[in-house]
Amino acid sequence: MSKEIVVSGIRSTGYLHLGNYFGAMRNYVKMQDDYNCYFFVADYHSLTTHPDPKDLRANVYRVVAENVACGLDPEKVALYAQSDLPEIPELYLMLNMLAYKGELEKVPTFKDKVRLNPDNVNAGLLTYPVLMTADILIHRALHVPVGKDQEQHVEMARNFAQRFNHRYGDLFPEPYPFNYGSTLVKVPSLDGNGKMSKSENLNATLFLADDDDTIRKKVMKTKTDSGPTEHNSEMPELIQNVFQLLRLVSADDTVANFTSNYNDCTIRYGDLKKQLAEDMVAFIAPIRERAKALQEDENQIQKILKEGAEKARVSARQTIDAARKAIGINYY
Repeated sequence: MSKEIVVSGIRSTGYLHLGNYFGAMRNYVKMQDDYNCYFFVADYHSLTTHPDPKDLRANVYRVVAENVACGLDPEKVALYAQSDLPEIPELYLMLNMLAYKGELEKVPTFKDKVRLNPDNVNAGLLTYPVLMTADILIHRALHVPVGKDQEQHVEMARNFAQRFNHRYGDLFPEPYPFNYGSTLVKVPSLDGNGKMSKSENLNATLFLADDDDTIRKKVMKTKTDSGPTEHNSEMPELIQNVFQLLRLVSADDTVANFTSNYNDCTIRYGDLKKQLAEDMVAFIAPIRERAKALQEDENQIQKILKEGAEKARVSARQTIDAARKAIGINYY
């Protein structure tokens, strides 16, 4: 019996952070034994922000290294660069004919990009969900492990698949966000404002490449309040965020102890943050060191990318051939 197909990717801009790990990478590692997995570095997506060409190669290599350091096995999955599959932009072009300006302008992530970079509102930003759809449908995937903020993009991918199928005949399955049956994780920022991000308030984001002292300094600056004044009072969102971070990396008894302290109004936030800092160091340091070692071996990274692209192109070519035939672009 053939395995169901999983596709997901991550941009090659910026450094990977704790939110990337718990929103995507953790699932990658879980899925690789049970599914047919295609995981890619989204270097085409990164071009919307015009990265310096001299940085792009190093960024892609770093993302590959960090994915492998998080537990991804290139022997079990296809790990490749998005740009190594020419079938992706071809499908992207086809799907753009089924996408409409009005719906793309309403996408929350597009609005956010416009707000943050009003002088760089390019067509790539507008059609980001269409290219993401091509990334998914090129392998006819059923499952897409994504962060919570990407759920709408997967919903749009289902819409585009439906439109193609309605117009040209059934070809694409409708993909769904996937997180091993649990709630999709949104890792809160250390300053209490939104989620961890590669581009907003870097001091409130824990990166997988951060050294131990940097992790400790960032965590100790985590925002808290003056503490509870009544027993068993409800935690405000700011404190819920801190406990959510604690639950991600700390032992159950540690979480239970600080929860009890909060409920009986004896909690010391300084002690909580010190514990969280050390647990974050223990979690991130092994990933950082494994990634660093692999980044120093460019031949190995090139081998991973080449073999991943070769595996991925088999599936991609089959899909493009079928899409061309469905549309009628097959003249000989």
